[in-house]
Amino acid sequence: MYFPLKTGLVISRLFSSHSLHTHNFKTPIHQTLHRLLEQCSSMPHLRQLHAQIILHGLTNQNLTLGKLVSFCSVSDAGDLRYAQLVFDQVRGPNKYMYNSLIRGYSNSNDPFKAMSLYYQMINSGLSPNEFTLPFVLKVCAAKTAYWEGVAVHCQAVKLGIGCQVCVQNALINVYSVFGLVHCARNVFDEMSERSLVSWNSMIGGYSGVGFAKEAFGLFREIRGLGVEPDQYTLVSLLSVCSQGCDLDLGRYLHHYVVVSGMVVDQILRNALLDMYGKCGHLASAQMVFHQMSYKNVVSWTSMVRAYAKHGCIEVARMFFDQMPLKNVVSWNSLILCYIREGQCREALDLFQKMLKSGEVPDEATVVFVLSACSQVGDLVIGKGTHDYISMRNIALTVTLHNSLLDMYAKCGAVGIAMDLFNQMPEKNLVSWNIVIGALALHGRGSEAIRIFEQMQEGAIWPDEITFIGLLSACSHSGLLDLGRHYFGRMKSVYRISPEIEHYACMVDLLGRCGCLEEAITLMRGMPMKPDIVVWGAMLGACRIHGNVDLPKLILKQLLELERHGSGLYVLLANIFGEAHRWEDVKNIRKLIKDGGVIKSRAVSSIEVDGSVYEFMVDENRHVISSTIYSMLDQLTDHLKSIRCHPSGMFDVEELYIML
Repeated sequence: MYFPLKTGLVISRLFSSHSLHTHNFKTPIHQTLHRLLEQCSSMPHLRQLHAQIILHGLTNQNLTLGKLVSFCSVSDAGDLRYAQLVFDQVRGPNKYMYNSLIRGYSNSNDPFKAMSLYYQMINSGLSPNEFTLPFVLKVCAAKTAYWEGVAVHCQAVKLGIGCQVCVQNALINVYSVFGLVHCARNVFDEMSERSLVSWNSMIGGYSGVGFAKEAFGLFREIRGLGVEPDQYTLVSLLSVCSQGCDLDLGRYLHHYVVVSGMVVDQILRNALLDMYGKCGHLASAQMVFHQMSYKNVVSWTSMVRAYAKHGCIEVARMFFDQMPLKNVVSWNSLILCYIREGQCREALDLFQKMLKSGEVPDEATVVFVLSACSQVGDLVIGKGTHDYISMRNIALTVTLHNSLLDMYAKCGAVGIAMDLFNQMPEKNLVSWNIVIGALALHGRGSEAIRIFEQMQEGAIWPDEITFIGLLSACSHSGLLDLGRHYFGRMKSVYRISPEIEHYACMVDLLGRCGCLEEAITLMRGMPMKPDIVVWGAMLGACRIHGNVDLPKLILKQLLELERHGSGLYVLLANIFGEAHRWEDVKNIRKLIKDGGVIKSRAVSSIEVDGSVYEFMVDENRHVISSTIYSMLDQLTDHLKSIRCHPSGMFDVEELYIML
């Protein structure tokens, strides 16, 4: 690419002159270059100018080089890497160069470099100004670097530029990102002059933390001052309506948009659509959607989310299938919908389709998929997902690490979960809770206690979930004294009031250890009524210890609590059956039949060649069901005809051959 003819002639005349400082237009060369750089529109043009600067020894003209760095850093047609190379060759970069490069990096994928340049600028003896700090604060917000943001605020005050509107707007934004809206409001209240950006930043800050009252209070104030809000104002207000599912306020804003005649762009239309969808007014959401002359991927995804959130999974899938273009958020929305509806197999199938489509999953996708694997116990897909993370070099954040821990633990691979836990560079409370719960679930109570003690040594404060895992570990391992000890310390030491789940764990522990009277006493002292879990724990203890008197007393409570569930009634029938009290068994079965109690069908699963199959009694959904039942009939007939050895063991050699 070359300069236009007129520009090329100017350069030609300029550099063919005998003097390096003047030409026939009586203009210094560096001033002409400065002007040409301002007119530059592409990197090839700029490289030609830069070549002439180097050729004629004008690399000491910082004003001209500053324009070059600025174009490369800020312009859409620029090249930030080229700007850095030029900057590195300058002996004494000026403030303008630093500001341009910091601004460029603040808008790039490498904001850390902007902070590095900021520190380099200060160390070189140059003081930042009102054009430096807004972009440095923008980087602090992107990195959620709280202390760096506070330090920049202090420096702004020290340099006397803390009252500049652009700096104050940036401070409002950075404090809002940190969730410190009270600090943002302090800056806002100190402003002697406020622009619309100031108002929008503060309204956006309140919106981000869900403070609808304060956000709308500012909206009323801005209107009272005669300042016209714009689309950004309305988008922030609609967002806070969406968070609180406040349909009335959302409708008020929609009415304001129509009455005021405000120009409605795509972002505002999508915000209206999102508000109606999250507030559950699906008819209005669909109306806004159909009125759009242009629907982008955000519009379609909002519709998928709206119907998915309210359980209309078939309609959500219909919109999803009709989308002309899908992004990772679209896929995530439907995958999460299936998981929430308990359709984890469908979620995993959709994930496989996502991979085949070429869409690259993000961290949220992987977390959802691992959650689905945890719920159905699919270790095969869980391991495959872990392998995918490794192959794609996806950064293992604490959240992703925790999802892997949970998946392996719930799929039975506790050893792998423990290895992952020990390798984690950073652990949070969720990490510890997952491991304690996993060890408890698999009967490794002593190890769970040891992990809890390590957690205490690391100064990690436990919460309610920690004690559910801890008490469950004691229950499954019969650690009666330790269970009593930790239950007593919950309130006295950790200031955690026991919830019904903690009482259920203690009743289960006491019952398993034969302390039925103590369990009954604990139940009577509960600050809430026992639920079916607590009564179930008590019934389980009765069955273990052959107590048939308590179950008859519990039956009345069950009639009030679980009239339509079958689990505890079946347990009662089994208790009476094991005691040979057949009349009581008959009465329970009659109660189940006449009372409309629904018997839940158990689902089993089996893994064959890397695939997991689910089935129930009399299952006939599988494509080869007839073949399966035929083989089962053959096995049954074979077992009936098989001869026993004198030792009493079956001769199963022929059975192995059949299989």
